[in-house]
Amino acid sequence: VYNIGFERGKLIDLMELYPHFTSEINNIINRLKDLMIPFQKKWYYTPEMKGSYSIKAVLPALVPELSYQELEIKEGGTASTIFTQMVTGEFEGDLEKSRHDLLEYCKLDTFAMVEIHRILKSL
Repeated sequence: VYNIGFERGKLIDLMELYPHFTSEINNIINRLKDLMIPFQKKWYYTPEMKGSYSIKAVLPALVPELSYQELEIKEGGTASTIFTQMVTGEFEGDLEKSRHDLLEYCKLDTFAMVEIHRILKSL
């Protein structure tokens, strides 16, 4: 994951929504590794990151052809809120469009971590 604190919190939120999956979600939490650490601890830095170690700064610095800017959903907090509203039946927007937007965000977020990991391993 990128930013273990945020992701762990979201998994804990899922445990509250789906208590029958507590054991499985705890198993996932126990295996998390944080790709943000090398940037946070400044083991790797490039000026293109503009002083930030957020994935939104690191990704374009390492893989300029990938960007969140073209997406409808641009950050994890928004994605989590929309997903939670959909699951709980509180969502009032266009369900199909928002589902598509969530999938596009998750696709890029996952691919971003794969690419960041690949680049770090190549150093």
